[in-house]
Amino acid sequence: MPVKTYHHGDLRTALLDAGLEMLSLGDVENISLREIARRVGVSAPAVYHHFPDKASLLAALARVGLKRLEDAAAAASHTAGGGQQGFFATGCAYVEFAVANPALFRLVMTLDPSLSQQSKGLADLMVNAARFAPEGADVQTYSLQCWSLVHGLAMLFLDGQVPFDRNLVASVVSVQTFLGVRETVPPT
Repeated sequence: MPVKTYHHGDLRTALLDAGLEMLSLGDVENISLREIARRVGVSAPAVYHHFPDKASLLAALARVGLKRLEDAAAAASHTAGGGQQGFFATGCAYVEFAVANPALFRLVMTLDPSLSQQSKGLADLMVNAARFAPEGADVQTYSLQCWSLVHGLAMLFLDGQVPFDRNLVASVVSVQTFLGVRETVPPT
């Protein structure tokens, strides 16, 4: 009688899904290739075929996380109708993604700096910053200011310095803040 062999289908995706699930439950330190193999129901050597070490798995997870962050920002911009409101919405989406996925967000932001340099989402930020920067502003500086604002706010929430509040996110990450516009108060 022939021995049945286990065939998983798209094992790489299943391994990444298990890694993402583990990240949702805790920090990067909790991830091990053997535990992922156990969760997926395959032998440890099967995992090593796709990811020779933990670093390669973490790099793949970071790429998945960056893509999810980019997709969340693009969807937020689209839902807001693009333009200035879309630009504002991408900032809010960035912060909300970080709060909803703290370990994945930290992994994306700390694992490989070249990921952010290759990011379509950050390239889009530069394009939008060029469109919405205050007159005479340096676009590179302005886009870095926008990113610093949302990233800093996300880190304040993640580190427990400020309790998360969607209304606070919207207030801090406002179009006026991004555009450097001061709201005028009509005379009384």
